[in-house]
Amino acid sequence: MKALVIYWSKTGFTEKHAKWIAEELNADLISGKKVEEDMLNEYDMLVFGGSLHAVGINGAQFIKKNIDIIKDKKTAIFATGASPGRKEVIEEVKAKNFSREELSSFRFFYLRGGFDFNRLSFKDKMLMRLMKWKLNKKKKSSEKLTEDEQGMLDAFDNPVDFTDQNNIQELIDYLKS
Repeated sequence: MKALVIYWSKTGFTEKHAKWIAEELNADLISGKKVEEDMLNEYDMLVFGGSLHAVGINGAQFIKKNIDIIKDKKTAIFATGASPGRKEVIEEVKAKNFSREELSSFRFFYLRGGFDFNRLSFKDKMLMRLMKWKLNKKKKSSEKLTEDEQGMLDAFDNPVDFTDQNNIQELIDYLKS
């Protein structure tokens, strides 16, 4: 089967996973910034990966726009984020990005990425500074930060990388089945 891995990565964590997946599948690899819709027809298997941004998956609009092509192919979609892959987090990401009908066209995976404030674009840094301000404000009030919120605050000063090549195995097994 001819496979293509397409990724949208802002800070490199999604790209890292995409490269590992492409190697395992002997697939072509391309940035979502360079992909053209007609390329999808040339492949039997498609993998899309996007980083999370406020629960939105980078590249989700491209995927939704091409759902009629995707549904006829073996397709996996993965999202990367800094949060642990808890079921409720994954369900929220799926629900915010895709309809039930769209979800029936592919298999979804969550692969933990990381957070490095220094790699963000100027715009994303501004948005993240706002989130940091809100978290610090909450911390100073009587409200207690969740473990994830405290971890996010800590990551501003100490970048975190949770990527692990072993985490792609379930996705690879699905595509090879």
